[in-house]
Amino acid sequence: MEEMTEEITQMGDKAEKFIDAAIDWMKDFLPNLVGAILILIIGMWLAGVLSKITAKTLEKAKIGKEVVTFAHSFVKNTIKILVIVAAIGTLGFNIASLITALGAATVAIGLALQDSLKNIASGVMILSHKPFKVGDFLETNGLQGTVTRIDISSTHLLTLDNKEIIIPNSNIAVSNIVNFSSQEKRRVDLIYNVSYGSDIDFVKDVIKDVIANQKLIFEDPEPFIAVGEHRDSSIEMVVRVWCKTANYWSVYHYMQENIKKAFDKNKIEIPFTQIDVHNS
Repeated sequence: MEEMTEEITQMGDKAEKFIDAAIDWMKDFLPNLVGAILILIIGMWLAGVLSKITAKTLEKAKIGKEVVTFAHSFVKNTIKILVIVAAIGTLGFNIASLITALGAATVAIGLALQDSLKNIASGVMILSHKPFKVGDFLETNGLQGTVTRIDISSTHLLTLDNKEIIIPNSNIAVSNIVNFSSQEKRRVDLIYNVSYGSDIDFVKDVIKDVIANQKLIFEDPEPFIAVGEHRDSSIEMVVRVWCKTANYWSVYHYMQENIKKAFDKNKIEIPFTQIDVHNS
């Protein structure tokens, strides 16, 4: 009986020591826990506020929507990570070890996503510097098309025959870009061949009449008509006219069709390659 009483007493002492230790631990830990919770609450609120301020600032500066979205997400997530690290440090964990681990993980992820990160960085440059915009007709990397979408990692083109081309932004960033839509007006360059027997002045007058009947062609700059090269079987007439960029193809096709009709009407010969076969 005495032995049982002694065991019960020892168990009570151990329980009391455990409770005392738990209470002491709670006294030490509770302020840290409250501090960590406050850091999380205030930090997450601050992340939302600062990211919204960043987005609104960029919108007022008329930065592209994609850049605004990217900056908003970047600022918000970066602050959240810093807040979480600070909260963990308040709880007594070794921040240096945690930062080292995060750094190693970041390097590993960065190497794995190197091409993706390159595309994102190029996308930010494109959206910031705006060498082109949605609706522009481009030539880049040997491809032509109208820009339908600019993402943070790629640019989408729609070809004239309605094919979608998706080009990584890093490819565009290191390539030459021909933007056919960036200027309000554009020159239409045309060449017509006439026979050596043609009256050059008369040919010029016929071409001038065709141009005069198209109101989409500008009078200033003045249309240019001149003799180009003397070819084997024809004389080359160089024609250059200006129009609004949006009217380029309308003017081009008008000229091609109506010059042919005018030449036929005025009996101006358009030479074509012939092969004479003689029987020996």
